[in-house]
Amino acid sequence: MTVQSIVDDAGAVFSAPGDPTVTAALGAFLRRLDSAPRLLGFGEPMHGEESFLQLRNQMFRFLVEHEGYRSIALESSCLKGILVDSFVRGGDRLPLDDVMEHGFSHGFGESPANRDLILWMAEYNRRREPDEQLRFFGFDGPIEMTSADSPRQALTFLDTYLRTHLGEEDLPCTPDRISALIGDDDRWSNPAVAMDPTQAVGATPEAVELRLIADDLMTLLASQAPHLLAEGTRDELWEAELHGRIATRLLSYHAGMAENSPRRIARLLGIRDTLMADNLSALVQREADRGPTFVFAHNGHLLKGETHWDLAGLHLHWWCAGAHLGVRLGDAYAVIGGAVGQAPGHGIGQPPPDTVEGRLFAVGESCLVPAAAVARRTGDVEKRADPSDNSTYFPLEPAGLGELDAILFLRHIDAAGT
Repeated sequence: MTVQSIVDDAGAVFSAPGDPTVTAALGAFLRRLDSAPRLLGFGEPMHGEESFLQLRNQMFRFLVEHEGYRSIALESSCLKGILVDSFVRGGDRLPLDDVMEHGFSHGFGESPANRDLILWMAEYNRRREPDEQLRFFGFDGPIEMTSADSPRQALTFLDTYLRTHLGEEDLPCTPDRISALIGDDDRWSNPAVAMDPTQAVGATPEAVELRLIADDLMTLLASQAPHLLAEGTRDELWEAELHGRIATRLLSYHAGMAENSPRRIARLLGIRDTLMADNLSALVQREADRGPTFVFAHNGHLLKGETHWDLAGLHLHWWCAGAHLGVRLGDAYAVIGGAVGQAPGHGIGQPPPDTVEGRLFAVGESCLVPAAAVARRTGDVEKRADPSDNSTYFPLEPAGLGELDAILFLRHIDAAGT
């Protein structure tokens, strides 16, 4: 059986983002699953390509209007995302330009498709009661490519929340002590640490004490949860839990940045993805009574296995967020991986015929197909190795197709993103 016959039997072809066949195929894919997912992932094979974000927007609208989805989570800072969520629910009157600038990490606020998404969500919510409104979440940590934030924002928020509802005698230390231990925020976010672990502050006595304080605060938060919930709202408690989770993981990340060993980078990537999985697991629990959540990120964060990355002579591998989610959620987590055939604007030429992308390219159109069927029918193929100008581009791993539930393949992307 050829890939074309798989498309004929269990998939669909489409011309470009916006083609209604895309959402029809998405609906058919969901109906083929044994159970409806609580978390549906859609991955992109590289950052910086608007076509995949346009498809994401189209798919999310369909999921909202036909499948009962009420939230979306993007690979962006979970703390910055609070501002975007407030905006789309009408609670923040900042100009949209400010929301796009300050509500996203990694420069993703510059994306026109992200801007379109936020405007559509805000307009949708204007006509809905609060319980029916769409929610926006970031699920990444406050971590950039070569640096990570100071723990000040997360720890201060958690400490202030607990101090508001509990007595001074319950807290492990004073706010002044936390601030003194953190010191200058710039020393935590120093980009030079990426190449020189000796400049990291994560293993200093001050950082070690902060990790103990963060642990004590999280233990206090958990033990006092019934009282805190009675004193305030579920949203306030959830936000405090989020900041506490970030504080503890961020301090672990900084400790990892201070490690001088061959496993340093892989360890950092693993910490980041574990935090992503923790944030998404918390979202699934939070949204359980409202509906499923749609999540969008790089494929490397969403597949249900190990991520592999060849970087500067190192072969890095770690368990990504999707692998953790697959263990925790089982069939309640499903993921569609994005793939691309030809994208001249990213220096990606026509795929070699003996690759997964090459076999899909031969279909002649873009398509959405079951990943397991592709794995069974593509035969002995190799991982794509032709060059790309986009350093974030990861081709499909032939041995990893079983870690996806479906593949959304864009055959050709021109310089204009179509």
